[in-house]
Parts: sequence; C-alpha cells; structure tokens
Amino acid sequence: MLKIGLTGGIASGKSLVASRLQELGAVLIDADAIARQVVEPGTPGLERVVEAFGQGILDQDGRLDRPQLGSIVFRDARQREVLNGIIHPLVREAAAAIAAAAGAGDIVVQDIPLLVETGQVSNFHLVLVVDAPDDVRLQRMVEFRGMTPADARSRMAAQATRQVRNAAADVLLSNAGTREELLAQVDALWEQRLVPFVENLRRGVRASRPGAAVMVPADATWSTQAERLAARIAASAPGEILAVDHIGSTSVPGLAAKDVIDLQLAVTDLGTADRIAPLLTAAGYPAVPHANADTPKSADPDPRRWEKRFHANADPGRPVNLHVRVAGSPGWRYALQFRDWLRAEPSALAIYEAHKRELAAKHAEDHGTTGYADAKEPWFTDVAWPLMNEWSDRTGWQPPSYSSSADGKRGQ
Repeated sequence: MLKIGLTGGIASGKSLVASRLQELGAVLIDADAIARQVVEPGTPGLERVVEAFGQGILDQDGRLDRPQLGSIVFRDARQREVLNGIIHPLVREAAAAIAAAAGAGDIVVQDIPLLVETGQVSNFHLVLVVDAPDDVRLQRMVEFRGMTPADARSRMAAQATRQVRNAAADVLLSNAGTREELLAQVDALWEQRLVPFVENLRRGVRASRPGAAVMVPADATWSTQAERLAARIAASAPGEILAVDHIGSTSVPGLAAKDVIDLQLAVTDLGTADRIAPLLTAAGYPAVPHANADTPKSADPDPRRWEKRFHANADPGRPVNLHVRVAGSPGWRYALQFRDWLRAEPSALAIYEAHKRELAAKHAEDHGTTGYADAKEPWFTDVAWPLMNEWSDRTGWQPPSYSSSADGKRGQ
C-alpha cells in the first residue's frame, strides 16, 4: 500500500486534485468529510463540542452550526486548539480504519487540510502539496465562496504559512494557472511516479535507476529533503533507531554530486538491523541483496566489522540510499568523518569533486553506476583515508555520541 498525504492552503485547489486522484483509482480518505461525520447528531464528538462551546453552536435542528462555530475558532487561536483537540483524534481514528482495509496494491490518499499543522508529515510515503499564491487564493475565496476579504484572511491565517507548508512537500503541484494545467500535473504524477512506486512496494524492490552516473550542481534543497526523509525513516521503527544522518556528497554544501541522497541509519547491532528490515521495507526502503559490506579503508584484520545492511527506496521520483550500520563501527565512523572533513576543508572538497568528475566522464557510456562506484573505492583508501585522519588528529574531531536508548534522533 502506498500512503499519500494530500494538503494545501484553503482555496488552493486541493479538492480538485483529490477528486482527480480518486478518478484515477486512488482510495480517497477525506478528512473534512470525516470531520463532519464525527460531529453528526448523537455522536460523542458533537457532545464534546457542545460541552466545550455551549448550546449556541447548534442550529434549531440540533445540528452543528458551522458558520457560528467558525466565527469563534477562526478568530481565537486558543478556541481553535480546543476544537482541534476534540476533532483531530476522532478523524485520525476513522481514517486509520479506512486505510487498514485497503489492499497491498492500493494507493491511499488522505486529504488533510491541516496535515502540516498537526504534525503528520512523517506518516506518509509522500506528501503532496497543492500550492497557489496567497493573493490568488484570497481572490478565489471572495469571488467563489462569498467571503469578505477579512474572513478570507482569517481563514488563511489559521493555517500554516505558504512557505512552511511547501517545505513539507515531496511533490509540489502548482495551481496558479488553469484547471487543465493542474490536472495534467496530477495525471503525469500518477502515471510516472505513484503507479510505479506502489508496484515496487508490492514487489518489495527498489526503484530502477538506469543510466550512467551524472554529476549535477549542488542543490540547496538536498539538506531539507534529507531531513524530511530521515524523519520519516526514524518514525518507521521507533525505539530501534539511534539516529538517521545525512551523509555522502549531497550532505556537503557546494559539492557537485549525483542526485542521490545517502542516509546512514545507526543501530546498536546488526540483529536490530535485520529485525527492522520489514519495517523499512513497508516505509518504502526495501533491502538490496548482495550489498551488505563496505570496503575496509585500512588493513583491518576483521573485515566483518565493516558489515552493514543496505536498503534503497522504491520511489522512482527521489533516489535514496539507506546504509544501516552499527553505531561505533568503522564504516559508520568513516561515513561521518568523511562528510565532516569535506565540509570543513575546501581543498578536500575540490580534490574529491575533481576525482568524481574525472571518473564520471570515463564511465559516461555505462548503463549503470556500478563501474563508477567501484572505480572510486581505491581513492577512499589511498587518498581520503590518510588526509582525513590527519585532519581529525589536528582538529580533535570525534563522531557523535548517541544516547543508550534508541530515540530516533535525526542527524545532519
């Protein structure tokens, strides 16, 4: 099952996207619809709302007077928190029941207006955000919903800012243009990303990555993407994961790299790594067979100390490598030391980038990246290892120390 969280500011066009995804075959869970159901007459939800806000929020038929309640909560943040504390748990419980009934090959879309505000970003394989400029949304509310500008602004102010909401997006759907343009984005997303993603999940395999290694300029959003992915991974096995750190080339500002995010998941032992493997697979990161050992970077008498577990994501739209290593092991230490060395030493960054570009050019005709990756290994041992050890001795660098209890910390 592929779990999608769909959100967007009021009047962004989210409902249109939800309807289209349902037409294409998604199982749609509409949080707004559920929120109405849980406060129908005779429900415990309505009883609790009346207890909190009084009989004045009921109409003459004993039903919830939504405009009256809205006039209270959209002008008072404390009252809004009271209402959310009643409604949101009921909505989540009902949504979870619907999702639990879905099949392994289903794409389940949860339409949640306050997804970001309620801290649910890590609950989904992907978060889709429908975006439109604030002035466009204001105009839509006034023209098509009959709101006054003041009421429209108060509704917008009750939600996360556009910047905060967009930062949570794995996929940003722009709705500043026509209806047809928005629907075309949805159709392409469904065909090119969501359908292959759910099929990979069903089969328990990583997404295909054809083609040679291609270097791209450093992307300032790599760190933000990594943080979002790390939080999602940490949430997949609470109590078992010590930390998820962003490593590799995309973790070094200014370094050109393949557009692949590498993350290191730290555990107490490889038994834990094997135990949580099914949870990582369900979270979108199936294990990759025959990739469970690092190349020792020195003459280590016990190569077993370099063992790891390797996973890669099933999402064809965002390549991610997940290295599961024991905290304190040589491979775990090397990954963090190498990252911090490159971050601290511009000359090291320049040497490494030049080496990568040279090898990428040599392997430009390859059908995959294995040749490129294998060709880099001697450099890590012969060049990087002594230089970064000298840097560590000179600066007193030490790896992070995680708490004894697994707490799912996210590193940088």
